[in-house]
Amino acid sequence: MVQSALKEQNLHTVCESAHCPNRQECFQRGTATLMILGNICTRNCRFCAVQSGTPEKVDHDEPRRAAELVKKLNLRHAVITSVTRDDLPDGGASIFAETVSAIRTATQNPCLGGAFGEARGGTTIEVLTPDFNGLESAISIVLASAPDVFNHNLETVEHLQKQVRPQASYLRSLAVLKYAVTSGKARVVKSGLMAGMGESDDDLYEAMRDLLKVGCRHLTIGQYLAPSKRHWPVQRFVPPEMFEEYRRQGLAMGFKEIASAPLVRSSYLAENFFQKAAAPGTP
Repeated sequence: MVQSALKEQNLHTVCESAHCPNRQECFQRGTATLMILGNICTRNCRFCAVQSGTPEKVDHDEPRRAAELVKKLNLRHAVITSVTRDDLPDGGASIFAETVSAIRTATQNPCLGGAFGEARGGTTIEVLTPDFNGLESAISIVLASAPDVFNHNLETVEHLQKQVRPQASYLRSLAVLKYAVTSGKARVVKSGLMAGMGESDDDLYEAMRDLLKVGCRHLTIGQYLAPSKRHWPVQRFVPPEMFEEYRRQGLAMGFKEIASAPLVRSSYLAENFFQKAAAPGTP
C-alpha cells in the first residue's frame, strides 16, 4: 500500500533513495519517511546513496501531495526530510514549512488548543532537515511551522566531518541544533550519529558531549553501512552490546532519550521515540 500510494502521489522517500536497511519493515508497517524538494541533492556526502547533481525546479504542489499521502496512510507521526538544496536562497525551508502546514490541515489538526500536535490529538510531525548553510532566517521559517520534532543529524564525529561530509560543518550543525533548542518552537530537538566510520568510542562520547552543550538531549545512534563500494567504507562493526553501552553512558551524561542499536536510523520507529521523549513528567 505504501509504495503504491507513493507512486500515485509522485513522491520520494529517503527509505528508498538512501537504501535504508529497514525500508521493507517500515513499508509493511504502513509508514515511510517522505523526502521533499525532489530526489537530487546538491551535496555529495560520502556515506549517502541519494543522487547528487543539479536538482530540478521546486515542485510547489509537493506539500499538498505529501499531506494527502499522510492522510491516506493515516499516519499518527509523519517524518519529513529533504535533499540539501544549496541552490535555493532559503535552502528549501519554505517548502518544509508549507508541508507541515498542509499536513496539519489535511489531518484536521490546525494549530489550535496547544503548541504541539500530540496536545491536539492529531498527527505529530517530525522534520529532519539539512543545515540550510547555517542561515538562521531559514531555520526560523521551519521552526515557525511548529514541528513537534526538529531533527538535524550531526552524522559523525568531528575529525571525520571533512572526509565524510565535505560540504558540511560540524560546528555549523551544532549551531543549527542550538538555534532550534533556544527557539523553543519544537518540543523535541533531536540528532543522529553513525558508528563504525572510523571513530573511537571516546570520539563518539565527545560528540555526544558536544550535543549536550548545545542543549540537544535526544539522540539516535546506529551502525554505518556503506551503500556501495564507491562510498565511505565501514571501518568496524560495533557489537550490539556496545550500542547498549552508548545508550547507558549517554543517559548518564544527561540525554533524555537515546535509541541505540545496529539498525537504528534517524526516523526508524520515530513515533515510538517521540512518545518516550515527550512523555509527560519526564525531565
